[in-house]
Amino acid sequence: MHSPAVQSAVRKIFRRVVPLFFVMFVANYMDRVNLGFAQDELRADVGLSAAAFGLGAGIFFIAYAIFEVPSNVLMERFGPKVWLTRIMISWGVVATAMAFVNSVEMFYALRFLLGVAEAGFFPAVIYYFSRWLPDSHRGRATSIFLMGSGTATVIVGPVSGALMEMHGIWGHAGWQWMFFIEGVFSVVLGFVVYRFLDSGVEQATWLTDEEKSGLVAAIDAEQEERDARRGGKAAKVSRWKLLADPQMLLFLWIYFAINVALYAVTFWLPSIVDDIGGVSDFQVGLLTAVPWLCALVALFVSGRVSDRIGKRRPVLVVLLLLGGSGTLLAVFVSPWVGLGALCLAAMGFKPASPVFWTIPQSYLDARAAAPGIALINSIGNLGGFVAPTAFGIIEDTTGSTKGGLVGLTVVGFLAALSVLLVRGGGRNDRVRTRPARAAAAPAPETGPGAARTAHPGPSTA
Repeated sequence: MHSPAVQSAVRKIFRRVVPLFFVMFVANYMDRVNLGFAQDELRADVGLSAAAFGLGAGIFFIAYAIFEVPSNVLMERFGPKVWLTRIMISWGVVATAMAFVNSVEMFYALRFLLGVAEAGFFPAVIYYFSRWLPDSHRGRATSIFLMGSGTATVIVGPVSGALMEMHGIWGHAGWQWMFFIEGVFSVVLGFVVYRFLDSGVEQATWLTDEEKSGLVAAIDAEQEERDARRGGKAAKVSRWKLLADPQMLLFLWIYFAINVALYAVTFWLPSIVDDIGGVSDFQVGLLTAVPWLCALVALFVSGRVSDRIGKRRPVLVVLLLLGGSGTLLAVFVSPWVGLGALCLAAMGFKPASPVFWTIPQSYLDARAAAPGIALINSIGNLGGFVAPTAFGIIEDTTGSTKGGLVGLTVVGFLAALSVLLVRGGGRNDRVRTRPARAAAAPAPETGPGAARTAHPGPSTA
């Protein structure tokens, strides 16, 4: 139980900082995926093929992966206040510039630059929480922050659809207005971030001296306790050694498959809904929000069920089978029924990611958790590049998105079968990567609880 001063400081952080990060993540995710709503008009005006559009949508993730580590290094040098402001304003500027795309080359360049600008955002926020909140409150703060992406998937459709209806105003296309207004919003929000964010607890004028000292002492004491429990700083584990573990290879494949399915649905859902015909851009936006509303419900239910039964693998298998079945059904039914089928797909693929992350945490010990989770995250998120790229090539080749939906069905079913081969994900599962026992000393503490000291995240990280 923390002191009254620490509890008071935490309440202020949840009122001032956590909501700000939530709104930042909403804007972040919106500027990343709003491309799907501009697809038809953008392709027609700029002369993009489906394959070129898919490559441009996916190239963002390549840049993000390349520049994530350098961004984190620079964040430690300049401080979270300056660096998070830089990230926000620079991605807003690039997102705004998307309104002026007039060639395939410019489209590729701006999508790549958007990945460069956004790189490091997610880990910077997680790092911020680690320096501002005790362990007992970081989980709730991170959950609220992550709700930003779920909220964005619901509101990006209606908002982007409404902005697309501005087509023709002052001689500009609807997709130009959408990119411009949503990008400017991020730039303005960046200046708000600079006004309200502080790099360290000591700089927070809105905390009393007692709250500052109590908070810093509590966080430092928890870190010292973790180090003592591990016998000092945890030894580094080579990522190459982790790749020799068959279970790690399964984790890499499963998370890659989840991201392929999730981002394919994210980028191509507006186009699939538009095939219904007879609906306006705003109505397309409203309809695309429906699957993600269903996914939010499934996210809540699946989390409660997996926590209650204590076995993650059966829940993950069901979710992946549900997602694959939804995409398969969408191939053979009418567009309106297909929208319902895509609701099933979203309800399967969206909650699969948080359920998945509980499994490697229970498998890896404290020494291997950080590099292991980073490896899974970095390679798995390449699915964000593969998904839209492959979908675009398939549409160019076949003239339809149905081939892509069949591909998603196969990916979902194969991932579900792969989960059956995985160890970990239950209350009684033992950690597989263990430190060597000393002959005259007791074995260090291991177990799922130790593994949970590292926090996984989507790549944006």
